[in-house]
Amino acid sequence: LRMPFTRYGRLRHYTCAYAKHPNPHRPRRRTKQENNIQRRYIAHNMEKQIAFIIQARLASTRLPNKIMLPFWKEETILDILINKLKRFQNCSIILATSISPTNLPLVKYAQQAGISYFQGDESDVLKRFIDAAESQHIEHIIRICSDNPFLDIYAIEQLLFSIKDNDNYDYISFSVNNQPSIKTHFGFWTEYVTLKALKQVAASTNEALYHEHVTNYIYSHPSDFRIKWLPVPECIKNRYDIRLTIDTENDFRTAQTIYSDLYKTRIPTIEDIVKYIDQHPQYLKKKKKEIINNTK
Repeated sequence: LRMPFTRYGRLRHYTCAYAKHPNPHRPRRRTKQENNIQRRYIAHNMEKQIAFIIQARLASTRLPNKIMLPFWKEETILDILINKLKRFQNCSIILATSISPTNLPLVKYAQQAGISYFQGDESDVLKRFIDAAESQHIEHIIRICSDNPFLDIYAIEQLLFSIKDNDNYDYISFSVNNQPSIKTHFGFWTEYVTLKALKQVAASTNEALYHEHVTNYIYSHPSDFRIKWLPVPECIKNRYDIRLTIDTENDFRTAQTIYSDLYKTRIPTIEDIVKYIDQHPQYLKKKKKEIINNTK
C-alpha cells in the first residue's frame, strides 16, 4: 500500500476510512454527527505532530486476548478504538506492544490495519512509550489504553483543542472527582503528555511503579511538571459506581451488552451512557464487586 505524505511530511497511512482492515467487512459509513467532529477538528488546523499511542498486549492474566475477542458485531475492542481514532486525521496512530512473541498477532494486526506499530520493553512501559515516540519523531503523545471500548470521541476532541491552545503544558487530562481520569473505572478518557516529560520521568526515578504506569509520576509530582486538568460532565461528579473499562470476563460481557444497546444508531455521549446505566441498575450491581477488586 503506497502511502501519500501529509503537508507536514509524515506518512498519512492512517486516514483512509476504507483501508485494508482485519475485519471481513468494510467499516461503516460515518454519521453526520461524526463528520461534524472531523470537520471541526480539521478546521482548527493543528500544527503539532501528535500521535495516538495505543498501549496493548495480549498476555493479560485476568482475561487473555481481551482486545482481540469479538466484542460488537464482528469488531474487536481494538477495531473499535482504531476506527474512532482514525476520525482525527491529523494524528498518527502507533500500536505500542512488547517484544514478547505472545504479542506477534498485534504486529500482524497493525500491518493489516495500515497503522504504525512498535515493539518494545515488556515490563518497562515508560521506556516503550519513549522509544515508540522517538521511532516516529513524535514529541506530543496522546496515550490510549487498549481496554476502553467506550473511549469518548467528544472528550478526545476537547483534549485536542486544549493541546492546540496550551503550548506550555507537559500533561493534560481530565479530573474526575479530584482524581486523574486514568485512575478511575469509567474508561471514557485519555491523556496527553510530551515526550520531554516522559524523558524527565525516566531520568528522575528507577522505581518500577513509575516505569509500569507511564504517567503516574507526573501527576504524583505536580510541582515538577506543568499540568492542566480538564472538566468532565456534571453527571459524572460524585459517581464512583460506574465501571466500563475491561479487565475481567465479567467486565467484558457486561460492557458488550451495554455497548450493543447504545451504539445501534449513533455515538452516545457520556451523558447518554450514564442515563442508560441508571435506567438499568442491574449493571451497577454487577460492577460493584469488580470496582472493589480492581481499584487502582
